[in-house]
Amino acid sequence: MSSFAEQLANLPVLNQVTVPDIWQQQAVAALREGKDVVVQAPTGSGKTLIFELWSNAGKNRGQAIYTVPTRALANDKLAEWRARGWDVGIATGDLAENLNAPILVATLETQKNRLIQGDGPSLLVVDEYQMIGDPDRGLNYELALALAPPQTQLLLLSGSVANPQDLVKWLSRLGRQAVLIRHDHRPVPLEEVHANNLSFHVPSEIRGYWPRLVAKCLAEDLGPILIFAPRRQAAESMAAELARYIPTPNPLQLGSEQKLLVGDHLAKMLKTRIAYHHSGLSYGARAGVIEPLAKAGQLRVVVATMGLAAGINFSLRSVALAGASYRRDYQEQPLRSDEILQMFGRAGRRGLDETGFVLITANELRLLDAHSAHLSRSGAVDWSALLGIMTAAANHKRDPFLEAVQVQERLFTSKPVFLGVEESLKHPVVPCGLKTDAERARHVRQHVREMLNSRGQWERFPTPVEKPLREIFIMPTIVEATTTPVPTLEAQAEAVGFAEDEGLRIASAELRSALTEPDALEKVGTGNLSVLSEEGGVKTYGRSMTVADRLGEDRVIIAKWVRRLTNWNGRQAPFPVWTEKIAPLVEQKLALQRTPVVRFTNNGQRILAHVSIADLSMRVPVDAHGVALYKPMTREVLHEDCARCVLVPVCRELPTSTGTALLWRRLGLVDAAGVPTQRGQVVSFFSQGDGLAIAAGLQDTSYPLEEMIYDLANLDAGFRFCGEENRWGGRLAIACHQIFGSQSIPGYLENGVPVKYGAGAEQVVAAAHKNPLTKHNYVTDLVGTGDIDRIIIEWRSTLRQVSHAPDLDWPRWRELQALAKSILKETESPTLTELPPLEYHQTKRVDHRLILRRH
Repeated sequence: MSSFAEQLANLPVLNQVTVPDIWQQQAVAALREGKDVVVQAPTGSGKTLIFELWSNAGKNRGQAIYTVPTRALANDKLAEWRARGWDVGIATGDLAENLNAPILVATLETQKNRLIQGDGPSLLVVDEYQMIGDPDRGLNYELALALAPPQTQLLLLSGSVANPQDLVKWLSRLGRQAVLIRHDHRPVPLEEVHANNLSFHVPSEIRGYWPRLVAKCLAEDLGPILIFAPRRQAAESMAAELARYIPTPNPLQLGSEQKLLVGDHLAKMLKTRIAYHHSGLSYGARAGVIEPLAKAGQLRVVVATMGLAAGINFSLRSVALAGASYRRDYQEQPLRSDEILQMFGRAGRRGLDETGFVLITANELRLLDAHSAHLSRSGAVDWSALLGIMTAAANHKRDPFLEAVQVQERLFTSKPVFLGVEESLKHPVVPCGLKTDAERARHVRQHVREMLNSRGQWERFPTPVEKPLREIFIMPTIVEATTTPVPTLEAQAEAVGFAEDEGLRIASAELRSALTEPDALEKVGTGNLSVLSEEGGVKTYGRSMTVADRLGEDRVIIAKWVRRLTNWNGRQAPFPVWTEKIAPLVEQKLALQRTPVVRFTNNGQRILAHVSIADLSMRVPVDAHGVALYKPMTREVLHEDCARCVLVPVCRELPTSTGTALLWRRLGLVDAAGVPTQRGQVVSFFSQGDGLAIAAGLQDTSYPLEEMIYDLANLDAGFRFCGEENRWGGRLAIACHQIFGSQSIPGYLENGVPVKYGAGAEQVVAAAHKNPLTKHNYVTDLVGTGDIDRIIIEWRSTLRQVSHAPDLDWPRWRELQALAKSILKETESPTLTELPPLEYHQTKRVDHRLILRRH
């Protein structure tokens, strides 16, 4: 240990930070022994120092990739380490610079495919590894760690996980040697202050709950203060209210470049040493002015949004929460205990404050509400990663579904995450040839309906068709069953080669016309059923209808329906007229209706017309021999392939619910054998539902790629850019609806389009591409400069993914790649980290206390 301590003493990094604690030294020692290290330590305790010590001031052995959750943190780390003279690169989707540097700062998504393909660095650092449980990004974190190559060491850092030992167990299950380094002591302890009970007298001119509360806290020397507000508007209005009411004894003087970055409105507010901080601000305003000022101790109050809490890389003496919930994806989300812990963790500056203060406000949130959360995976399936792995498996003649299942078995979970092919993989060769569990389960439950045909044989029941009654026959009576009964469905599955026509014996080979069976004619024709003829004791039936009534010997009363049928005027007619004119006309008209008159008869005073119904039709099955049968005997049997398979009992126990594998089949992402289709391969290149939309756009050959390339900006635009227009509108959404309809799949599709889709962003990026100066024309109350910067960054990130994705034998895909590359080449610009040097006119620590009179 002494030699190790000597090595640490000689590191230049130790000239900038305090001497490492024992737990930090233990973590570095474990890394140098080749072990994976999981670190659980409070925010601000110095977890990053472990990596800095291991890297030996940038002179590490092999490349180290340091991943962070946000681009802002990546840029912050890049600037910090480059300022020390280290050789550092960056990869954040939109930026890719100096990728072969000894240290690469990155967002994990940019490294996932590299790790899955077995190309890992010497050390992979995952800062805030609790992102595994994030509903949107957790899959990327989980698969990257699960499939990281053995030669890559892992350093996992977090301050808000209650079960880090489960991470160690997981890594051990993956065959890795991992250790847990746990440190629960905060370098700057936290203390609760009931802000409402502070006894300082606040002048009456300071009005409002928050101005009076903040004034008391500043007078008590609790500043600077970081306040977390639930949403942007609340942050801006609170900061404005504080700036208006709280006196400013020593105004902040900004340089010209600082004023240019923040704009006039925020510059005036900063003069009072108060600011707001949210993602609607430009990156230059946030990282170039507000955050450096906060770190330098020049601001008294910063009001930040809760949603950006994970991306803040500065601490202040005190922290207060202005709400107990925040809005996310149109829903109000209560603050989780780990989110409260993360926000309270920003209280207390190491090296400046002996104590950090948690200000208890009207919502009564306290330190006991802030604690680590149990980490678990989101439960979703990473389509893109699995489809990519399945494509590689198919290219190497391996079973794609088997490869995907093996990957699922490496996930961070105590319960397996099924794809819906696990049982089928145990018995791959089956008569039905189906590859998914749900397909087999449904197939075995969908019995085949069979009928006894005209020759006494069982055949599959055909679709009924219209046939005239004269061509429809009834099977002769079944007199007895043989000694071999008709087998049950289960028995059929076991009796391979069973002769299906052995179960019944027909009394006669002759068929009987349906016209001889009254029950068959019950709903055919109008009138009363009557016997038209009788031969050999067999009666042939038709219908009889009253056509007229005799009125004496020489006149008839014509039935109303006959008058309508023949257009005869007059209710009565002489009998000779009836015989010579009306009756023939009735015969003519009924013949046209396919019910010809066989004869007229008298029934008392009534005259009846007996008609044939042999030409009227009925929907009946026609057997394989062309014979139409009325109500043949039927039975339900297993499919022929199931009857020859011994797995029927197994398949009956399988769930019929749609699993992931069957869903892929329905969406056209894989074929029956699990080989990804052209559409599925495009989906594998992108995260979540973006690939589904891009594939849909490519498949619409009428969709100009010059239009689609800008529409890709809508994939991550959300609700902000559509204004009063339909969020789900636009040509790209139409292409999605043509293929996917309006179905919703958690994490992938909502109303048929990717879940973060929002129309309107394409106009902004198209205008900014043609003239970057025009982007400010799109700033509204809902859309800030930071939102426009973000959507342009996301769009360029998507273009970069398109341009760097594998080649496909698809002309439109290649054209899209070429178009993306040409736009990226046009829009290459200095990285966001190259901000102009800032001038700080106050270099010493500012006293933020307000001198107020006590009660």
